[in-house]
Amino acid sequence: MNKENKLTPKEKEFCQNVEKAILVNQFSDERGALDLKIAGLSENKGYEETYEAAVVEVNNQIYKLAKRGITSLTRISTKDRKLLQNLYLFEFFHLFLDEFDEFILDQVDNTENKLVEFSDNAFNYLHDKGFSTDESRHFFSLSFQIRRAFYFIDRNLVGISDSMKQFRRNLWDNVFTCDLDLYNDYLWNRMEDFSTLILGDTGTGKGTAAKAIGMSGYIPFDERKQKFKENFNNSFISINLSQYSESLIESELFGHKKGAFTGAVGDHQGVFETCSSYGSIFLDEIGDVSKPVQIKLLKVLEERVYTPVGSHTEKRFKGRIIAATNKNIDSLLSKGHMRDDFFYRLSSDIIEVPKLSQRIRENSSELTDMVNFTVHKIVGKNSKDLSKQVKSSLLKTPGKNYNWPGNVRELAQAVRRILLKKSYEGRGTVHSEGSNSMLSRKMDSGEIDALNLTKGYCFMLYERYGTYGEVARRTQLDRRTVKKYIDDWDNETLT
Repeated sequence: MNKENKLTPKEKEFCQNVEKAILVNQFSDERGALDLKIAGLSENKGYEETYEAAVVEVNNQIYKLAKRGITSLTRISTKDRKLLQNLYLFEFFHLFLDEFDEFILDQVDNTENKLVEFSDNAFNYLHDKGFSTDESRHFFSLSFQIRRAFYFIDRNLVGISDSMKQFRRNLWDNVFTCDLDLYNDYLWNRMEDFSTLILGDTGTGKGTAAKAIGMSGYIPFDERKQKFKENFNNSFISINLSQYSESLIESELFGHKKGAFTGAVGDHQGVFETCSSYGSIFLDEIGDVSKPVQIKLLKVLEERVYTPVGSHTEKRFKGRIIAATNKNIDSLLSKGHMRDDFFYRLSSDIIEVPKLSQRIRENSSELTDMVNFTVHKIVGKNSKDLSKQVKSSLLKTPGKNYNWPGNVRELAQAVRRILLKKSYEGRGTVHSEGSNSMLSRKMDSGEIDALNLTKGYCFMLYERYGTYGEVARRTQLDRRTVKKYIDDWDNETLT
């Protein structure tokens, strides 16, 4: 290897900026500043233009290196190999960006594991640049994972408030850690050991956040079959723990053997068995589970094993666990509803989803962005006219100072209500009629059956006393039943 096959100081500085751009959190302000440096621009000309200029400049730099004989990793000094590798990976990622995006869109609503038709061209590029077969396979898989994570975080969790920006950064770090080099060198195939606890009020988007994490795991590519080992759409399993009775929840989680209990007429696979080694399980309403179930979940977290109900054979779980609750963690722990050891093992990372009211207080444009996003989701395309009409109605009623107690979920229903009836009064108005008055009206008119009478009564008690436990005590109903009744009545008044 002769001396000319070393990077010059200027080339090295350029490559170092590219390397930083690859490794930094893609939702950080630092990434934008690095794009500016790479593009050689003195001022930011907008995200898209600066980003595209940086990509063009990387292509130019690779062309200049080729002109002086540096055409692959085999033609550079060992000391500079890592820098050149990242330069090539940057170009590779953006060269096949459209193909990655098309493949993601094709798979989003499709459970079939399809051929990756552009994989041959992608591997040819990497091989030509001196990457080994194993390196090519890994970096192809990693590039797909990175683009997938960006897709689910960026497109489904919109907002320009400071809290939403930080929220997206937190999600990115949860998938790739705070150091992509660390992730790439040691952890890309060991993330199942990092469980996640998502906190936030009802309706803030905890399920969407969990899905963004769960859909963004590393999935190896099988070059011989020209397929990834699994369709990412099959890698995420969600289960709401509050909807199952105490007697059924273990069966749903761990499965059961035939004859394990009355009604077990055959073997049943629980979610831990159906989840793949590349997948994640989302345990929603984790704050509602009993201590015996917590102990069994703790064993899964610590030892990665579980036992189906009625069986003596342990099975291994290889996926990742994500959990969420809308309850106050300090209260759950101090009152003994959640075991300390279970909490500490569950919370390798804790992510809090910001309230919609907080987001709007931080940046008034947040409401506009959310209305645009929701309208697009409902009608299937952007519509400035519809979005303008919806926002105008919201500013009249419930008004710009409305607190949005139902958060993003309530806003989505508000948009639907306005599209149907041109106005949305807000939860306070609806519920003032929706609890006492609405319940009385339905009773007087004979429009309500016994089940809905109980639901309305539970909701009225919940508004007065504020906890499911107190409602359960006063009605002598199971706590999960109380929660379901309250949610049912709440949803009926909002729709």
